[in-house]
Amino acid sequence: MTNSQNILRLILLFVVLLTLQVLVFNNLNFLGFINPYPYILLILTMPFGVSTSLLMVVAFILGISVDLFCNTPGMHAGACVLMAYLRPLILKYISQHDDYKLGTLPTLYTYDASWYLKYLLMGVTIHHFALFAFEQIDTLFWWPTILRFLLSTVMSVAIIYVSQMFVRISDGSR
Repeated sequence: MTNSQNILRLILLFVVLLTLQVLVFNNLNFLGFINPYPYILLILTMPFGVSTSLLMVVAFILGISVDLFCNTPGMHAGACVLMAYLRPLILKYISQHDDYKLGTLPTLYTYDASWYLKYLLMGVTIHHFALFAFEQIDTLFWWPTILRFLLSTVMSVAIIYVSQMFVRISDGSR
């Protein structure tokens, strides 16, 4: 699959994930503690070999777009940029041989379920920890925030993983 087809798929994924986040997931608040943020799938799905600076720009645009709709000045943008910055370290940590084929998309269909779950869990944990830390930076009530962080991380990972099982985001490499 050509790079232009990957770019078109990623633009479509950006629009779909942003729309779903704003119209559906921002309006979900299970028990006051669970807020899923599956829009970060876009950052996780960016192709191997994309430069960290480009990834951070895309993450900033995605995060600031969510911030505009959520009235959260810069919190989502900051969390997304941090996750994008740390993504190469995550990939090095979970790979034994650094054998990623440039241009392929890191999805459930590209690698096995165990690899993808580790990748997903690490990325979502970084994003959510930063997001909830930014949210609670000026208060002393950390226990509810820690509970929200844990439950929201589990819910976001579950939503993203299940969505990967039903909606195949592929670059045609297999």
